[in-house]
Amino acid sequence: MIDNKILFIGLVVGAANFLFRYLPLRLDANRLPSGKAGKMGIILDSIGIASICSLLIVSSIPDVMKEHPKIFPSLIGCLTICLFFYKTRSIIIATLSGAAVFGIIFKVFMN
Repeated sequence: MIDNKILFIGLVVGAANFLFRYLPLRLDANRLPSGKAGKMGIILDSIGIASICSLLIVSSIPDVMKEHPKIFPSLIGCLTICLFFYKTRSIIIATLSGAAVFGIIFKVFMN
């Protein structure tokens, strides 16, 4: 049987992901002049990092529920993604850095 918590989290993340993709199209965000998008520009810039972090958290939930110490590498990986994205504004560098840090922390602390 599927645990209700996992189903609920999947539905919430799916709905948020859908809204992040649908709302900018619905609000005609592409018609705003470049650099003058204001709050909508900030929201659009945050979609990539929000998607990566939510995928990291959702994919690690089953493992964390079985073994609670595994939450540490997941949280450090997510924080690394946020930090690198804030510093570089590159989703590629942020994702690769977060994955590397997650792997190193996991290898060091889980073995």
